[in-house]
Parts: sequence; C-alpha cells; structure tokens
Amino acid sequence: MERCQKLGLGAVAITDHGTADGALSMACQPAPFKIIVGEEVASSEGEIIGLFLKESIPNGLSPEETIRRIRAQEGLVCIPHPFDRYRSSAMKGTSLERIAEHVDIIEVFNSRTIQMQNLKLPEEFAIRNKLLVGAGSDAHSIADIGRAYVTIPNFENRHEFLRSMAQAQIYGKRPSMATYFRSLLRQIRKRFRRKQ
Repeated sequence: MERCQKLGLGAVAITDHGTADGALSMACQPAPFKIIVGEEVASSEGEIIGLFLKESIPNGLSPEETIRRIRAQEGLVCIPHPFDRYRSSAMKGTSLERIAEHVDIIEVFNSRTIQMQNLKLPEEFAIRNKLLVGAGSDAHSIADIGRAYVTIPNFENRHEFLRSMAQAQIYGKRPSMATYFRSLLRQIRKRFRRKQ
C-alpha cells in the first residue's frame, strides 16, 4: 500500500498466481487507490489473467475453460508476457491464435521479460487482432511495483476501464541482469524449501 501510494498509482491490479484471495482481501480494505481484483491463472497452455473477478479460478483448465470462467464472473481476459521464450508459463503462438477473439488485453510490456528475444511480437499480435494493449510490472517484490504501468483516463467500473484502456499509454523499465538472477535465486530457494 505504501509503495503504491508513494508512486502515485491511481489503480492497482492484484493478480497473484493461482488465487484471487489476496486481491479480494485487499479490495475490502480502505485504500487511496482503486484495486482491481484479479488472478494469474495457469491454464494448461499458458498463463491467463482474469481482471474484475469475484472468486478464484483453478489452475490446469484449458485456455477456453479458463476464459469461460472469467467471463462467467463478467471479468476481463488479459494475456501476460505472451510469446516469452524464456518462460514455460507464457502462452505461445498457436494457443494465442486459437483464443484471440476471446481476449480483451495483450500485455505488450512486462518489466520482467528478458530482452534477448523479439519483444515486438506481442504488439504485432495485438494490432493484427485489434486488441487493447497493456503493461505489467509483474511484481514479485515491493521494489518491483510500478516498474511498468499504463496511464489511462479515470474509471469507476469494468466497462469504463475497457473504454479507458483504448487510450492507454505504456511506460516501463526493465531491470538489470542482476535483478533477474536474484529473482531466479529466490525461485530456486522456494522450490528447494517445498521439497524439504
């Protein structure tokens, strides 16, 4: 909360992996900015973010079923870090082409995406499929919050948010390689602890 306020963020989408519980809890607390309840769902073919959710969606479903469950909550469908060749969790070309007509937003800038790849693919896909574009800090630590963001006109609900996203201006910076390695080390430690 303090970090978001310090950065002057007007809204924050909380999209924890595999659960909307944290976002739902935060949305019940008084905050000096809007909270969009979301979840980063691991579908069977790559991650899909649901925004404006009312409850969690289980991992492991097909992309189509994941999207159906997001829509059943009147949520929006966003694809994070698409085409990222260094993430096994990123949705790739054939899956994206198949579900394109059911997607609202494509993340064209992710602050944790390694630069040694074609970073224009997401934007080209968005243009080709007439999709809204977004950005994500993909924050896994407090320091990561706000590394990427969009500026849009103020909104009060899901419908206004969609309209505002049509005017999105994207800003962001990528971390140093040292930051990538620290993040990788944290992931390895976490997996090691789980196995013990």
